[in-house]
Amino acid sequence: MYARDYDAGADQWQRLPPGDRVDVAVESFRMLADPTRLRLLWLLCGGEYDVTALAAASGAARPAVSQHLAKLRMTGLVATRRDGRRVLYRARGEHVRRLLAEAVTVPD
Repeated sequence: MYARDYDAGADQWQRLPPGDRVDVAVESFRMLADPTRLRLLWLLCGGEYDVTALAAASGAARPAVSQHLAKLRMTGLVATRRDGRRVLYRARGEHVRRLLAEAVTVPD
């Protein structure tokens, strides 16, 4: 660790976040602890998909993809919109993209 690693925004790290924010973060990390959910969310960071397209892209079964998406949606990591009869899924916000990028590209 270098001294410069502690400079930017050090004040924020001196106070614990509120309990409800910690609970939300823990639940989000729990959702990302599953390889299939992480892969689905990774794809959703790049664009909108329906369940069928996500199943094809991820190699997971369609029912499993639906269940994983429901959990990701419940925790607020995924948003939806209707396009006719289809429901399209996408990552919810830039913070989700940054989180995944940081988690997957950790330097060795």
